[in-house]
Amino acid sequence: MQSILEILKPSTFRILANGLYLTIQISTVSVILSIFFGMILAVMRNSHNRLLRWIAAIYVEFVRNVPNLLWIFVVFLVFQMKSTEAGITSFTLFTTAAMAEIIRGGLNAIDHGQMEGGLSQGFTRFQVMRYIIIPQAMRKMMPAVISQIVTVIKDTSFLYSVIALQELFGSAQILMGRYHEASQVFVLYLIITAIYFVINFSISQFSRYLAKSWADSVE
Repeated sequence: MQSILEILKPSTFRILANGLYLTIQISTVSVILSIFFGMILAVMRNSHNRLLRWIAAIYVEFVRNVPNLLWIFVVFLVFQMKSTEAGITSFTLFTTAAMAEIIRGGLNAIDHGQMEGGLSQGFTRFQVMRYIIIPQAMRKMMPAVISQIVTVIKDTSFLYSVIALQELFGSAQILMGRYHEASQVFVLYLIITAIYFVINFSISQFSRYLAKSWADSVE
């Protein structure tokens, strides 16, 4: 019992809190940038311009079919970035491809007649996309977007093994050097498991609540 109490010191939770902050920082910035660039790629893939479609398709297919671990390694070595910047860049690079497909699927789920109807009312294509199509598409793609956010949060645990970035999982690995008993290791992993679960379960529950609220508003 004494050995377990030893691991529950305030210093342990301060280190884990710093790691959690870094995990949230990397995930949040990566997701925001990925949604922005993913929207651009999704529009390019739906463009009437063949060159734009090819560029977007090549990026999406190439990036999605290479493991994220490799992108982390490549970005860190090739661009000689600091660990945090390399983590954000590699996750943005990889997640953008996934977000592009999610957003494209949401846009394609909207009846094409709505674009024609908006244009006939004097709206520009940009206005139709902004005020009519994108708000509807957001409802359809939100569950998939939130699922991708959960994936990003979980996958940040790769960063310690590849570039020694001390996010949440990396912080736990650092702490592991202080404790050697099996009970201490078990408790430490139990703590970070609980943290990951609470964060990702909360996000998933929010997604369900959002979907239900939208469904009720339509009714």
